[in-house]
Amino acid sequence: MATKTNSNAVISLTVGILSIILPIIGLVFGVIGIVTARKAVKEIEKSSDVGEGLARSGLICSSVGIFIQLVGVLGIIMFNFSSGG
Repeated sequence: MATKTNSNAVISLTVGILSIILPIIGLVFGVIGIVTARKAVKEIEKSSDVGEGLARSGLICSSVGIFIQLVGVLGIIMFNFSSGG
């Protein structure tokens, strides 16, 4: 019997990559990626699905994406305050 890849794991990796690439909206994608990655890991533990590596990669990409987006937003805020805006 063939095993299937957990769809939430694939979604979490896809959204995690988008959270790194897309500016500003990447914060939202990062949160979605973390939630779906956690959900995928729980589903994989209960079933015979595969994709634990995808879910963990999605969690890492989402976390990195959130960090990058926060640094970018804080950089923009700091730049605006330092330029007298």
